[in-house]
Amino acid sequence: MSENEIAKQIVDTAYRVHTTLGPGLLESVYESIMAFELEKRGLHVVRQHPIPVVYEGTRIEIGFRADLIVEDLVIVEIKSTELCEKFISHPNTPATAPPRDRRRSNPPR
Repeated sequence: MSENEIAKQIVDTAYRVHTTLGPGLLESVYESIMAFELEKRGLHVVRQHPIPVVYEGTRIEIGFRADLIVEDLVIVEIKSTELCEKFISHPNTPATAPPRDRRRSNPPR
C-alpha cells in the first residue's frame, strides 16, 4: 500500500471518529480510537513511538513521540481543541454578515 493510499485510510478514519465523537475530548481518546479503527482496517499501527532528532551533531533519542505511525510509512500527529464558537455557523459569520460600515478606520476584531 502506498503512502497516499494509507493517508486516504487515515483521513477517512479521522473523519469517522470526529463525526462520531465530536470535538472537545482529550487527544489520548482520539489517538486510542484512531488506532483501534485503523487496526480494524487491517493496518499496522504503532502508538507513542519515540523519534530521535539530531541536533548540532548530537543524537537526542527522544526528540519527540509520534502519536501514531501507520504501516511504518505515515506519521500521524493528533490535535484536539475545545469547541470553538467562532467556527460554528452563526447568522453573522463573514459569509452572511452585513456589509461593515466603511467609515470606520479600523475593522472590528
